Amino acid sequence: MDFKAIVDPRSRGPSGCAVFGVFEGGTLGESGRLNGKIGGVVSKLHAAGDFAGKAGDSLLVTRTAGSRAARTLLVGLGPKSAFARKQYRKSIATAAHALAKTGAVDATFYLAADAHPDLDMQYRARIVAEVMRGQLYKIPDLKTSKKPKAPRLKLIRVAVADAASAKAAQRGLDLGEAIGNGVQLARDLANLPPNICTPTYLATRAQQLSQEFSSIKANILDERQIKALKMGAFLAVTAGSAQPPRLIVCEYMGGGAKKSVICLIGKGITFDSGGISLKDPLAMDEMKFDMSGGATVLGALRAAAELHLPLNIVVIVAACENLPSSTAVKPSDIVTSMSGQTIEILNTDAEGRLVLCDAITYSRRYKPSTVIDVATLTGACVVALGHHLSGLMSNNEALADELEAAGTRADDRAWRMPIGDEYVDQLKSNFADLANIGGREGGACTAASFLWKFAKDLNWAHLDVAGTAWQGGAQKGSTGRPVPLLVDFLINRARGL
Repeated sequence: MDFKAIVDPRSRGPSGCAVFGVFEGGTLGESGRLNGKIGGVVSKLHAAGDFAGKAGDSLLVTRTAGSRAARTLLVGLGPKSAFARKQYRKSIATAAHALAKTGAVDATFYLAADAHPDLDMQYRARIVAEVMRGQLYKIPDLKTSKKPKAPRLKLIRVAVADAASAKAAQRGLDLGEAIGNGVQLARDLANLPPNICTPTYLATRAQQLSQEFSSIKANILDERQIKALKMGAFLAVTAGSAQPPRLIVCEYMGGGAKKSVICLIGKGITFDSGGISLKDPLAMDEMKFDMSGGATVLGALRAAAELHLPLNIVVIVAACENLPSSTAVKPSDIVTSMSGQTIEILNTDAEGRLVLCDAITYSRRYKPSTVIDVATLTGACVVALGHHLSGLMSNNEALADELEAAGTRADDRAWRMPIGDEYVDQLKSNFADLANIGGREGGACTAASFLWKFAKDLNWAHLDVAGTAWQGGAQKGSTGRPVPLLVDFLINRARGL
């Protein structure tokens, strides 16, 4: 799908569909300027009670007199006094669903032309592209039944008032499309079944990224190389699986040799049975999503490369399976991490922190200015925050503030949670430097504090996305979060250079 910002839609020839917003109560947005030219149809429909303008409502009108568009789509914006970012996103999503049911090949959006004090033109256009891509996403299913026809929509135009607005809008569309592409990659990877999306498959997809973008260099470390690095914690997790582990390292050096490195680390457990500490069978199928952290950082990297961000980014994904077998690690086993610290494994289902601690240690070779790890780490985070917000823990106030602000801008919010020595005390072991669990109390915080032990002198943050990376039930599937948060963070880091 292509996205174009245009100043005068009428000079572009007929449109397949013109998309207008109507506020509740009949107040017209940009559609008011054109209402008279199309026979006053918008105000007439409202006056007749056919369209109230409530948020989430839409009405498709065909063959409107005076309009050069074959269709006119009215989208409810809700009360004008309450119209803000959330309502704007909802209006775009409503339009996407309605357009997908039409035969329109192209559409012209007038929604972004309405000024709003909290939403600049670049942001408004960005949301058009980002939300359209997300709403029209199709899960890569393996059904043998006949597939429904894909929407015919190929081109989205965003109408703006002048050339300066068009420049800002086009930049916003480019940002939104790149974020959408990154989210799609993350969702595609996470939605695949674990017999296809193995550690080797993840590594192959990373190599494909390096073929698609010459700015990305992929280096895949196999089990022999991982052993040579003495990643005993990582290797303990994969010990029960016949699938070989992979340490995926992708380098994007868009900032030049003199600029520091941002490391994005992803948990890549392509299936998590819990190991010997076997999970409850209920919803265990959803543990294919346990590699969502790895999928996220690859998606964010893709977006950064597409946008040519002037940053140096290194992505590290520790990819393996966690399965029970005669060779699997056992509760009470003690392993030595790459850092040299010993870990008593009291619960083999607390495996994400084991692969991540070695990945964090590995990241030190890049002398990074910033390290962010992303993981579906704890059910405790879901209990604390539900499925609405990701957990955010950090040892650096400025970095935590950056990530919180990025999450707000991207509508992919994270909530700050504590770490500290109090939580590390729960990880004391009689037999090793620390244990991999610290009891039920404060589980998300003890897990993050475990990682903090390996990142104490780094500018480090941890995103626990166990509650946000996927949804269950009838709409089961990956959400692609927190790709929007991470890409927004990177974009704003690039702006600050």
